[in-house]
Amino acid sequence: MNEILRVEGLSKTFQLSRKQQKIERTERKEIVAVDNLSFTANKGEIFGLLGPNGAGKTTTLRMLATLIVPDKGDAFIDGYSIVSQPEQVRAKIGFLTSELKLEDFFTPNYLFDFFSQLYGITPEVIAERKTKLFKRFGIDRFAEVKVADLSTGMKQKTSLVVSLVHDPEFVIFDEPTNGLDVLTARTVTDYLQELREQGKTIILSTHIFSLVEKLCDRVGIIIDGQLTHCDTLEGICAGQTLEDRFFDIYKEKKGGME
Repeated sequence: MNEILRVEGLSKTFQLSRKQQKIERTERKEIVAVDNLSFTANKGEIFGLLGPNGAGKTTTLRMLATLIVPDKGDAFIDGYSIVSQPEQVRAKIGFLTSELKLEDFFTPNYLFDFFSQLYGITPEVIAERKTKLFKRFGIDRFAEVKVADLSTGMKQKTSLVVSLVHDPEFVIFDEPTNGLDVLTARTVTDYLQELREQGKTIILSTHIFSLVEKLCDRVGIIIDGQLTHCDTLEGICAGQTLEDRFFDIYKEKKGGME
């Protein structure tokens, strides 16, 4: 297959404030969020990073999206380095996180136009994409409603389409269904499958086993910032359910801890 992402030894360490040390109940002054992470992803596949909260999934995706700089290592998206060529990388990717906050006093219509113009998209293409995406996600009826008055699900849908205004070939989703009701979550997962059918590459992080089983062509299991396994579902599960296999791997990694 055609490799579009190559991750080479990504590492990231964060300094802990006294307040964070107290919250974490530790005397450590730093925490290793991602530790020498390496994997690849191919064009037209959905690759999942599966792990518990705090495993390093979000930090990994933020590095890939060039939002934070790795301490060590590099990653290449369609040949462009996240370290030395961040602007070229940003032009290639779409990034959606549940932490994306839209300004309350703007409307979906305004936000779509604003972000499209940042990418230099022509008015004709903006209008075409907006019509298509707003109809697909039912945003058209709320196009002139301020974000503050939208439901949680509609805010998430608006965030999704804003992230895809430039029709990127490489899409990064951090916990794409986190906090969504079942109907909105289904809309999002269906669309992820549509993107794959269009030949786009999707990297997503999740702690939800069923989401991985439904969507992912391959999966990497990340625990304590380290990638313990990376393979197809069949290769990782080896006849077990994904949930059972994950907890076996987790206990092995933690030295038999429950």
